Amino acid sequence: MAKTLEEINEKIRRGQVVVVTAEEMVEAVAEKGAKGASEAIDVVTTGTFGPMCSSGAMMNLGHSQPRIKLGGGQVRLNRVPAYAGLAAVDVYVGATAMPDEDPRNAVFPGEFRYGGGHVIEDLVAGRRVLLEASAYGTDCYPRREIATWISLDEINEAYLFNPRNGYQNYNVAVNGSDRTIYTYMGTLRPGFGSANYCSAGQLSPLLNDPHYRTIGIGTRIFLGGGIGYVVWQGTQHSPAAKRNDRGVPMAGAGTLAVLGDMKQMAERWVRGASFRGYGATLVVGLGIPIPVLDEEIAAQTGVPDAEIHASVVDYSDAYPQRRPDVIGHVSYAQLKTGEIEVNGKTVPATPLSSYPRALEIAEALKEWIAGGKFELSAAVAGIPGADSGMAMGPMPDHPPEE
Repeated sequence: MAKTLEEINEKIRRGQVVVVTAEEMVEAVAEKGAKGASEAIDVVTTGTFGPMCSSGAMMNLGHSQPRIKLGGGQVRLNRVPAYAGLAAVDVYVGATAMPDEDPRNAVFPGEFRYGGGHVIEDLVAGRRVLLEASAYGTDCYPRREIATWISLDEINEAYLFNPRNGYQNYNVAVNGSDRTIYTYMGTLRPGFGSANYCSAGQLSPLLNDPHYRTIGIGTRIFLGGGIGYVVWQGTQHSPAAKRNDRGVPMAGAGTLAVLGDMKQMAERWVRGASFRGYGATLVVGLGIPIPVLDEEIAAQTGVPDAEIHASVVDYSDAYPQRRPDVIGHVSYAQLKTGEIEVNGKTVPATPLSSYPRALEIAEALKEWIAGGKFELSAAVAGIPGADSGMAMGPMPDHPPEE
């Protein structure tokens, strides 16, 4: 029997809702079947905790006395440049921004010890951050320079606005070359000596809603320890990826743009990170509840790691040259054993995301819902699905002709 979102929310308000994590749903579907699980369970919670480079913080810093127009000027937070091409005191700091004095990869491989992701972590953690700015001055904003310390509770507004989070599946990165390489998928040993992956598999949000039936614009989520929202499809959203017979993408597919109030967040779920030889980033905790509206959704949320497969890609050749070559596919059940086989060779497999932390997010969301502290929101609009024709197009080598 189908349910409605409002019926589920009414159960939440009455304290009668049945909530399980996606890990528990795998067991429930195996035991009861999709029909039985759909009748017994109302909500499935998901989670992921991993590096998400396409993240950043939008902030309104408040006005100094006399006023200063940061827009069009130069702004740095703990020496990390922030984008100031907005209004007078609105700035955006991206997770991968680096201080000008950082040598980057001039001394290879670079350490990238502090970047935009670390600034965001410092603010969320309650630490004070050095603001340094210069401006050109106007009649209404006469000040030209400022240097002061700011904290999250002192500024007007601060929210994470992340253009691309929660990738729906992703590559397993390997290195077929004869040297160690340094990538956003971590350090990869030569000769297929290691394999790195980055997904919570059966716990991952979009893998539990592969056709975007319940996740859309306006969906309320767990973001960074607080409540956030899906605000658009993420950049590089590519739902037309190849799928297995359960409808699960076998490569990177859907993505989400998300937004949430930084003043609700916790340092445990918003962490700056450094990738040797690559750059700085932000590790983000993201969780999404899936309402079990019918048997089909129950079946999708009950897909185990053994039936979710990722593409193995050579990051020394195929990936940088943007060739579609795939060495093979492996299941998350195989990856989570710590070893996979690549070209006949047994290779250690290492996660960049944390499954225990992802489960902690799903458990926290479960507790919020069961305790009546978090109701599910209906999406005001869906995000494009596999039939939309959307796909990642090539980046042109030159501007298109007029």
